[in-house]
Amino acid sequence: MNWIILIVAGLFEVAFAFCLGKAKETTGTDMYLWYAGFLIALAISMGLLVKATQTLPIGTAYAVWTGIGAVGTVLIGILVFKEPTTFLRLLFLTTLVISIIGLKMVSH
Repeated sequence: MNWIILIVAGLFEVAFAFCLGKAKETTGTDMYLWYAGFLIALAISMGLLVKATQTLPIGTAYAVWTGIGAVGTVLIGILVFKEPTTFLRLLFLTTLVISIIGLKMVSH
């Protein structure tokens, strides 16, 4: 169950990065609403990470959480914010995903 909690925490990390990107594109009230979304997603992500680390090894949990956030944020950047897609960027993204899967497989 804590692996599911950790995955959801990682998805909320992607959400807070997305909110930061949207806040950067907006002004006025919309900007502040995106920043509010950032703070809410951040609080949820951190709370779930804390819950997951009660039974999962901290090093593995933190690496998986940041890995999900990194992969998700890069994908959001490419798909939503039109960031460049290069071979090397996708290669390193793939190695990161393989590393996250590997950590999950060797952790209890």
